Amino acid sequence: MLIDAASLQRQLGDPALVIFDCRHDTFDFTRGATAYASGHVPGAFFAPVETVLAGAKTDRNGRHPLPSPDEFTAFLSRHGVTAQTRIVAYDDAGGQYAARLWWLARWIGLAEVAVLDGGLAKWVTDGHPLTKEIPPPRAAGAVTPRPDMRCVRTAADVLAAVQTGVGHVLDARAPERFRGEQEPVDAVAGHIPGARNRFFRDNLNADQTMRAPAELRREFESLLADWRPEQVVHQCGSGITACANLLAMEHVGLTGSKLYVGSWSEWIADPSRPIVRGAL
Repeated sequence: MLIDAASLQRQLGDPALVIFDCRHDTFDFTRGATAYASGHVPGAFFAPVETVLAGAKTDRNGRHPLPSPDEFTAFLSRHGVTAQTRIVAYDDAGGQYAARLWWLARWIGLAEVAVLDGGLAKWVTDGHPLTKEIPPPRAAGAVTPRPDMRCVRTAADVLAAVQTGVGHVLDARAPERFRGEQEPVDAVAGHIPGARNRFFRDNLNADQTMRAPAELRREFESLLADWRPEQVVHQCGSGITACANLLAMEHVGLTGSKLYVGSWSEWIADPSRPIVRGAL
């Protein structure tokens, strides 16, 4: 699920490896492509968050709805991905966008997917090269998407969980957004009733690498209390940083949690859905 910079460096040029640069900025959608053009891991292709890692928006399905499985698969196939390919994704934002690609690839049935631990910053700090060269086209791959909808939860699912107490929501946003004290992105502040907060950056060391698995597992188990991992539904503002928490839980062996893709930006699109402000 994670690969360190030294290991990735040793594998550069391996035809069984495909690397994706997932850099993005919530407030400037052009930044990712600009950053990629200014320097990226050798051999990496650019994966735009807004048009590849997300689908069509309707103003009611959140800021980053699921892409079509066929369209996402077609993107991977155009870059040489097959069922046997090892995929590595990276970004420069603590792994949140790379984790989204990781989750989507696993969602359609691919198994060999990893996130670069520490992202581009760790790659550069460790002395590995960047390039401005666009990699040559790869021979088209052949992937048959088999999306597993069991790992997805809808707004209706989450509302039922809120009303019945079956299923539990873990919110990956910053604490001040969770409490509703600040909301720099979405139109309404607050959180889903009954949700607990785990800021995704709490999973990281200062250099943006993942913290020690034993520490993370203890913290997640303490937070989850009597929740089983498979009962957990991850959400955030739009289904991006939630993938980082899901990755962290899978990394430490707490497997089977789900993703509410629409997350807060979809939840608030229907004013009849309940919201809460303040700490638990």
